Amino acid sequence: MEFYFPTELGEQLAFAAAAASALIGLIVMFAPGLSLHFIGLQLRDGRAEGYGAARSSGGLLLGFSACALLLAQPMLYLALGAALGMSAFARILSIMSDSGNSLRSFLLLVVQIALASLPIAYVFGLT
Repeated sequence: MEFYFPTELGEQLAFAAAAASALIGLIVMFAPGLSLHFIGLQLRDGRAEGYGAARSSGGLLLGFSACALLLAQPMLYLALGAALGMSAFARILSIMSDSGNSLRSFLLLVVQIALASLPIAYVFGLT
């Protein structure tokens, strides 16, 4: 079995979004302190539970993205895009409800929307 790299542009964009998501998940899983600091969170007294929650979230993102990369099926790309889209929607809710309207939140929202839109655009034939 060999590794499949897509040949058409739309699938390459979806592949790139999955690869970027996998890289983000890998960073969050192996460097939770740095990741939490980057998004502006601070753990109280360096509690292991907080690091565990961050690592498990990174592992989920890494695993889901790796499945989309390795299997390269349109329905997996759709599921990945839908999950990333829901996380972007949750960030919008946070901006509106939790007074989280900082520049960092808006930049992360743009990244989340971009990562969500590429796989969805591929599946529905928009690229």
